[in-house]
Amino acid sequence: MDAKICGIKDINTLKYIINHNYPAKYIGFIVNYIKSKRYVEFEELKKLISIKKKINFVAVLVSPDNKILEKIKDLNFDFYQLYNVSPKRTKLIKEKYNKKIITALTIESKGDVEKYKKFDSISDIILFDSKGYEKSLGFDHRLLKNVPSSITKMLAGNIQFDDKLDKYSKITDIIDISGSLETSGEKDISKINFFLENIRKIKNEN
Repeated sequence: MDAKICGIKDINTLKYIINHNYPAKYIGFIVNYIKSKRYVEFEELKKLISIKKKINFVAVLVSPDNKILEKIKDLNFDFYQLYNVSPKRTKLIKEKYNKKIITALTIESKGDVEKYKKFDSISDIILFDSKGYEKSLGFDHRLLKNVPSSITKMLAGNIQFDDKLDKYSKITDIIDISGSLETSGEKDISKINFFLENIRKIKNEN
């Protein structure tokens, strides 16, 4: 099981994750969702992701219009994580900008889960998230039990940094975490370290 840490907005935290003995495989940046306290202004975003790295940088985009897609097209992103984007537009974005795609589905019911079928052929990863966006709400993970193992699955929504993460290993390939790594609204290095060490233990056990 791999890790994605989302909502990074300062260089010190970014460098800490990149230089960790067991770094996350993915790091997410909030590119255009201004309501989020983790949103990063464009000029700051450019500085952050200009750093050399061996980690996948992910642009988190909610209903992105053509203007923002053109604005970020030359930035150092490996993946676009798309919320509220139709299958047809997802395909267009993937082909035009030559980026790998994480399709984010917000889950409340079995019907929400089934939407993955419309995206599996055009997405590299399917993210099953809660309806809360930045609020880190939860949902019933048992709803994912019939999603085939051929789908690369990412799981988010009210997962705690100190959870017994092995309970997720049969559900998902990647844990996506953000809010629970924070103290007083800012990323907490000690919590990030605990989480990454936790992921390492699971990898070693498997």
